[in-house]
Amino acid sequence: MTDAWLDRNVGLIRGTLFDLGAGEGSYREYCEFYCDRYVAVDWSQSLHSVRADIIADLNQPLPIAAGSADVVLCISVLEHLHEPQGFLIEAARILRDDGALLLQVPFQWWIHEAPHDYLRYTPFALKLLLERAGFAEVNIEPLGGFFSQFALKANYFSARFIRGPRSIRCFARCALAPFWTFAQLLAPMLDRLDRDHRLETFGFAVSARRRPHRT
Repeated sequence: MTDAWLDRNVGLIRGTLFDLGAGEGSYREYCEFYCDRYVAVDWSQSLHSVRADIIADLNQPLPIAAGSADVVLCISVLEHLHEPQGFLIEAARILRDDGALLLQVPFQWWIHEAPHDYLRYTPFALKLLLERAGFAEVNIEPLGGFFSQFALKANYFSARFIRGPRSIRCFARCALAPFWTFAQLLAPMLDRLDRDHRLETFGFAVSARRRPHRT
């Protein structure tokens, strides 16, 4: 669903893009198709492998010049920062006037990358933090409703529940794979019964513009 949201906002991707918290650079190829320059930023103590062009602690001031970015991308990162407001202020600082922020966060999701998993955000908290940081035109959308959230959590839980020798684990995954696939295909259709996806969703996606400096 994150990829579908990016597709809907692909018109914002241009010029120089900084992927803050890029990790392995999962979105590098996608973004490079639309932007002129892709720069991956992450810290060296990540629990997963990192392919970063710039090593930096995202809780601290970034070693990036002000106004050097046309776009800031931040996917499933904000929940891992203990200084989220400072990070968003830095994101606004490195953006040019009217530059775009594309951000995604989990909402109802399990603890991951412990102990560096600090916060979950409602849309109201996101709007407040972003506006305080200097962003406008803040658009926040839920990533699926109750049924998508339930299907994903059920699928991930059942995958974690698999135990035993490798051969048993492989057999169990193969046996469960059709159910996982069916649940994820059916859930978006059932989401039409959910009147307000904000109440029961696994995450939120945000697009925003940096407010121009006053002269």
